Amino acid sequence: MEENTAKKMVVELIGGVGTGKSRVLDILKEDYQAVVIQADEVAKHLEEKGQAGLIKLTEAFGTGILDSEGNLDRAAFAEKIFQNPEALEQVNVIIHPLVWNWIYKKVREIQKGLVIVETAVPDKNPGDIYDEVWYLYTLRETRIRRLMENRGYSREKCLQMMANQLSEEEYRSLSDRELDNNGSPEDMRSQLKSVLGQRFTKG
Repeated sequence: MEENTAKKMVVELIGGVGTGKSRVLDILKEDYQAVVIQADEVAKHLEEKGQAGLIKLTEAFGTGILDSEGNLDRAAFAEKIFQNPEALEQVNVIIHPLVWNWIYKKVREIQKGLVIVETAVPDKNPGDIYDEVWYLYTLRETRIRRLMENRGYSREKCLQMMANQLSEEEYRSLSDRELDNNGSPEDMRSQLKSVLGQRFTKG
């Protein structure tokens, strides 16, 4: 069967940690053949040895952020910046422009179909690259429970991470559409079908 992918649609999917974006991305890939670009994964790539991101981070924070082989010591660095709002902001100023430039280039290379750019930190200067911005909403306590069960985080760490991200109101103000991810996968499929219809499905 041919895929109904004649038209290109680019969506930014935003939402905080623990909102269940991975589950939604899986549905979008399975049901709508979406090409998914995750900002966190792009950032990790740019923070690898020899990449521009790590070079700039080392210039800003010193070689103490590296392990014995010259790679970023991610666990130690994450603990350091999440407890220091100024350091976290400095990292964002360094990494985010590199990430978005990489993403813009990738999106422009894709000629058709559904493209999802997933991020917890929304693009501040998107221009006209996105057709829509979707906010994924999940109850605060559900997010905390997921993080504690799936990642082994303490409640304190969950709250600290959430405090370092945008509030629900801020996410909503940046979005064109809200998806409720408090239900089952079938509930989410129903919401996505109401938005996308038969576009990008196999048929």
